[in-house]
Amino acid sequence: MIAAINPTAFHIFGIGIQWYAIIIVSGIVLVSWLATKEAVRVGLKEDDVIDMMLWALPISIIGARLYYVIFEWQYYSQNPIEIFAIRNGGLAIYGGLIAGGLVLYFYTRHHFINTWTFLDVAAPSVLLAQAIGRWGNFMNHEAFGEITTKGFLMKLHLPNFIIENMYIDGAYRQPTFLYESSWNVLGFIIIILLRRKEHFFKQGEIALTYVLWYSFGRFFIEGMRTDSLMFFGGLRVSQILSAVLFIGAMILIAIRRRNKELPYYNRSYSIK
Repeated sequence: MIAAINPTAFHIFGIGIQWYAIIIVSGIVLVSWLATKEAVRVGLKEDDVIDMMLWALPISIIGARLYYVIFEWQYYSQNPIEIFAIRNGGLAIYGGLIAGGLVLYFYTRHHFINTWTFLDVAAPSVLLAQAIGRWGNFMNHEAFGEITTKGFLMKLHLPNFIIENMYIDGAYRQPTFLYESSWNVLGFIIIILLRRKEHFFKQGEIALTYVLWYSFGRFFIEGMRTDSLMFFGGLRVSQILSAVLFIGAMILIAIRRRNKELPYYNRSYSIK
């Protein structure tokens, strides 16, 4: 057995720089670049994306933390100072998405930008960012599933460094981080390819397809995890929210498709 990966990449002035942070920042840089390129192709400005993200990123982190704290309130009510200890972990993707979505809505309204178009531009990049971010969970030994065997992991043809890093708390674990990351990468590729087709997606449908894809996969993968946030009664928060989002996106697509005047996303799209 090889040693598990150290979550700390290196130290600067005695402060540990975590792999999680490096991976998240790298993902943000990559997807920001992708989103700005797409924004220009559909008639928006690069500054529209950059300026929005300057607001969305810090608020999304706050939202991700608040979401986590709310559903772990029994602990944090007894340890309130720990609410601010983000370095100890405790960020929920759905909380960040909700907060970021609100920022995007108010930003586009304030700057007279079509909200649905902006969401269509951003959604595939967000999905890719989520795929990258799950590798931060891998480095932190988070977001893993039930106990399994090394033999099962080997049958998945995983690199040895993944197999050995899934040896957590005295047992090998299901790499649910990898399942979700792979699902998100596949969704990113499919959406990007379909986005290039003329008269395929109507305005807003790329964003709604992202919601469908992510919530569908998250619902099932969440059921495999051992660290889920829970409602009273043992219900998994993310599974409930995933189901609501999936149904809501289906309804919105059906309603919007009834509007014959709704423009197609790439009516003036050209590949450069």
